[in-house]
Amino acid sequence: MSKLYLVPTPIGNLEDITLRAIRILKEVDLILAEDTRTSGKLLKHFEIDTNMMSFHMHNEHQMIDKVVERLKNGQTIAVVTDAGTPGISDPGFLLSRACIQNDIEIECLPGATALIPALVNSGFPSDRFVFEGFLPLKKGRQTRFLQLAEETRTMIFYESPHKLLKTLKDFATYFGAERVISASRELTKMYEETVRGTVTEVNQYFEKKAPKGEFVLVVKGKSDKE
Repeated sequence: MSKLYLVPTPIGNLEDITLRAIRILKEVDLILAEDTRTSGKLLKHFEIDTNMMSFHMHNEHQMIDKVVERLKNGQTIAVVTDAGTPGISDPGFLLSRACIQNDIEIECLPGATALIPALVNSGFPSDRFVFEGFLPLKKGRQTRFLQLAEETRTMIFYESPHKLLKTLKDFATYFGAERVISASRELTKMYEETVRGTVTEVNQYFEKKAPKGEFVLVVKGKSDKE
């Protein structure tokens, strides 16, 4: 029976893949990979020889109809990204939506994602939170910050190392220099690090120590005192 599987892959430590994920990747007819070179290393490590096809943000729109046709013809297909869960700031959403519209069964396996470990590591309230992913680079960036300035729930952002300091400066502008945040980088990897403090303190830390690795920034929501 045809089915689309969304399969999370480790964000760093290969031990974080599940036994079920390995089995599914071995059993499906095809694996759609964000980067076949990156996924190829993972598949080789776990002795998975399933055929792969490139599926990323630059060809996702063009690929959807072809993938849906394969599924309608009875194939089982898995989607993986370079790291984490497909569809979370990565390709996967558009294909999932197309499958639902075509009455094709989809299943997302539980597994690795960066936002939950960073949230729990922060020590901030985790009963209610908002995930913002990557902020707009230019258009809509100020509007987004103005909307979030009054947010009382814990906020989670993804950021690249070369844009970290700019984002921290924007945090100071819109959230206040004394807002408490937590910055986690290289989660599950050898150089994993979490820096906690005010926006000013975290900014000063990474001005002295060049940012490296992918970051998850967790920001405490606005309190009544602010």
